[in-house]
Amino acid sequence: MAEIQRQILVNYCNELLSSATFNDYCPNGLQVEGRSSIRSIVSGVSACLPLLERAHELKADLILVHHGYFWKGSSLSITGLMRVRLALLLATQMNLLAYHLPLDAHPEFGNNARLAQILNINSLGPIAPGSLIFQGHLVEPCSVKELTGQLTQKLGQKPLHIQGQAKSIHSIAWCTGAAQDGIDKAIELGVDAYLSGEISERTVHSARESGLHYFACGHHATERYGVQALGEHLAHRFDLNHEFVDIPNPV
Repeated sequence: MAEIQRQILVNYCNELLSSATFNDYCPNGLQVEGRSSIRSIVSGVSACLPLLERAHELKADLILVHHGYFWKGSSLSITGLMRVRLALLLATQMNLLAYHLPLDAHPEFGNNARLAQILNINSLGPIAPGSLIFQGHLVEPCSVKELTGQLTQKLGQKPLHIQGQAKSIHSIAWCTGAAQDGIDKAIELGVDAYLSGEISERTVHSARESGLHYFACGHHATERYGVQALGEHLAHRFDLNHEFVDIPNPV
């Protein structure tokens, strides 16, 4: 197992994910600075305390996540849960590296791209330049029951389905995470189904009235895969140790 300087790894990720081009809700890149040399990476969806504790047990030098800290609108005070989390990171000198929208959008390591592979979707990519909503076709058209079964098996939880009109599903649009408002674009596209992580009360009505099949598959469940793919890529490229730690979350 090799060793790499932290800043080389961070610079590589920033360039790979084009992080500077996104107007995001949080800082992308290095959020908490730890030791300067990296040998071992632990990846996870969200930088919750159980992930930090497990990363420390695994002797990680760097924690790579999709959901980090310092979100717009959140408190600037370092108190409560934030104090506990940051105290652990600083005491153990583990680095926290986080990428939000850049990790949704990346054409190879992004959450949307990886979800398409898992669900056997022939992806056409984003619906427009810069969009986080992707579109494509199922390699094999299937019924609602069949697609629900596939989603349940592959994502580990049964999706919430809002009934649409199409008897079989072929064309599909999707966006991982809290992307329920992407349904408006999906309706404009005229696809058979739209898939996201979360759903809101208002989007149920939009789905019913438009005749679009809607699958809400879970924010966490749809966003496990980008950070895993990026962690594996970094491990292979720089000869580092990497382990993905899944902290279950039903939402």
